Amino acid sequence: MLQMCSLPRGQETFGRHAALLHYQHRIPRPHHAHRIHCELPDSRSGEVSRRDVVMAGAMGAAGSQLAASASPAAAAQDTVSPVNIKAKETMQLGKSGLTVSPVGIGAWSWGDRTGYWGYGGDYQREDNLTAYQAIVDEGITFIDTAEVYGFGLSEQFLGEFMRETSTRPIIATKYAPLPWRFTSGAVVSACRASLQRLGIQKAGLYMQHWPGFVTNGWCNDAFVEGLGDCALQGLTQAVGVSNFTAERVRHASSILEAKGVPLASNQVQYSLLYREPERNGVKKAIEDVGATLVAYSPLNQGLLTGKYTETNLPKGPRGAVINADRVREVQPLLSLMRDIASAHGGKTPGQVAINWTLCKGALPIPGAKNARQVKEAAGALGWRMSPDQVAALDSASAKISTSLGAPFEKW
Repeated sequence: MLQMCSLPRGQETFGRHAALLHYQHRIPRPHHAHRIHCELPDSRSGEVSRRDVVMAGAMGAAGSQLAASASPAAAAQDTVSPVNIKAKETMQLGKSGLTVSPVGIGAWSWGDRTGYWGYGGDYQREDNLTAYQAIVDEGITFIDTAEVYGFGLSEQFLGEFMRETSTRPIIATKYAPLPWRFTSGAVVSACRASLQRLGIQKAGLYMQHWPGFVTNGWCNDAFVEGLGDCALQGLTQAVGVSNFTAERVRHASSILEAKGVPLASNQVQYSLLYREPERNGVKKAIEDVGATLVAYSPLNQGLLTGKYTETNLPKGPRGAVINADRVREVQPLLSLMRDIASAHGGKTPGQVAINWTLCKGALPIPGAKNARQVKEAAGALGWRMSPDQVAALDSASAKISTSLGAPFEKW
C-alpha cells in the first residue's frame, strides 16, 4: 500500500492537475505536490499521516462488512441539528431530511497552508475564529469544509471552534479520491478520520469532492457506494457529490437509491459569472433527482463584490485570474447589481450576487475568512429579488465571458 503513495505517474499527473487548480479552482496546490499523497491531517497534529493512508486501504473490507450489518432505520433516527445556534431561515437539503440555513459558509481558506489565500500573513487563526463566532451570531447553520482544506487544518480549526464556543452548526465535509484510494471502505475510513478531526460523531453532509481519475477513475461507483455506507453506518445524515456532470449525478443517485439513501446534493461552481450548470444540464439533473445544487464561489472569488478595481487587484495567484482586463469587463454587470442593491434598502453587490443564487434555487456557500465577510454574506438572507431583477441580471451576465471552470467538472 505504501508504494501506491509514490507512483511516479500518479504523482506527476496529480501534481499537474493541482497546479492548474491552484490558480482558479477549488483544490489548491501544496508547496510540494507529492505531500498531498501522504500528508493529510490527523487528529493530533493537523497533519494526515502515512498511517492514515495505509489504514484507509486496509480498512476497506472491514468498512464494507460493517455497512452490510448496519441498520438504516436506526441511523436515520439520529438526525443532525444545530446546537446553540438559532437559524433565521431554513431549507431542506434535497430529500435527506437535513435542515440547514439557505446560505452556508465555505471554510476553504481556514488554516490554508498553500499560500493561495494568505493564511499566516493577511489573516490568522483568530480571524477564522471571529468568522465562526459571526456565523453563530448571524444564525447560519451550515459550514462547508473538506479533508484537503489546509491539509486538514480547516477541519481541525472548526472542531476547536465548536468546543471553545459550545456550539455546533451542521457540518459538511468531503472525501478526496486521492490516487491511492480505490475502495468503498476507503471512503468510510476517511469519513471517520474527518469526524475525529472535527470532534463530532456524525456529519450533516458527507460528499465526494471530485470524480476519481487516472489511477482510480474506474472506482467512482465504489466511492459512491462508500458514501451510502457512511449514511447506513450513521456517520452522516446526508450524502452528496461535488463537481459531478449531469450523467454522473443521475448515476450516483441510482446507486444510492438502491441502498435506500437519497442523493442530497451536488456541489458545483455557480454564479453570475459561471452559469455552466444551466447550460450543461447539471442543474436540471440535480433537480430531476430531487437534490440541491450547492453553489461554491457564488462571489467568483470576490470579483462580484465590486471591491476590486483596475488598480486594486488581489494579491498572489488569484491576481492571475482577476486581472485589470477582467475587472474592466464586469463593470456593466456590477453597475446593475449596485442599482438593484440600492433598491433593496442599501444592500451590496456581493449580497445581490448571493441572493441571485438563492433565487435560482441553489444553496450558496461563499467563503469567509473573518467576521466582516460572514456578516456580508448573511445580508443576503431575509429578502429576495423580483423575477424582473433576476431576469435583468441574467441578461447582463450573458454578455460577459464565462469564468474558468475546474477541469474535473467534465470528467
